[in-house]
Amino acid sequence: SLLQVGDTIEARYRGRSRYYPGRISRVHADGTYDIDYDDGEKERGVVEEYIKVKNDLRSKSPSRSAQLCEGDKIEARYRGRSKYYPGRIARDRRDGTFDIDYDDGEKETRVLEEYIRVIDDEPVRSPRRGNKLREGDKVEVRYRGNSKYYSGQIIRDRGDGTYDIEYDDGDREQRVVEDFIKPLGGSSSRPGTPRVSTSLLQVGD
Repeated sequence: SLLQVGDTIEARYRGRSRYYPGRISRVHADGTYDIDYDDGEKERGVVEEYIKVKNDLRSKSPSRSAQLCEGDKIEARYRGRSKYYPGRIARDRRDGTFDIDYDDGEKETRVLEEYIRVIDDEPVRSPRRGNKLREGDKVEVRYRGNSKYYSGQIIRDRGDGTYDIEYDDGDREQRVVEDFIKPLGGSSSRPGTPRVSTSLLQVGD
């Protein structure tokens, strides 16, 4: 058979006339398949004649998979809906699906890669932003991705472009994406400035 575990397919759920999108979760020796549908339903022992492969998706998968890495900032269609929501790749399942941590705190597992798009300009901006933000920096942060900024301090650099924040009001938040953080001007550079200046001073100045 051409069907393999992880293949993105459409199948006639319970033999009905309509096809529903899903993924092959298991191949049986008798030529039937278990399917995980995108809407959360599961079906076992589906005969091959009720299944059709999405050829266009399979051909795109290698290039998409090469782009998607754990820690990447992305936008995904939460539960297959039409609207995209910002988040981060938390885990690559190595079967064409990914676990997502959304910026609003929601999590979703085994998201199909065609429901995910990379935020293209992030890899360009991230190194510069990452060099500025350090543990101990005073910052302002969009708490849980809201539009309003709240003051706080970076207490941990996760090393993947996200940071743990302790807010001035006592709240804490983990794995905040750096795009939601802005440093308070000069707070982290001031302590270093006198040290640079004094190194230039000489006896008799």
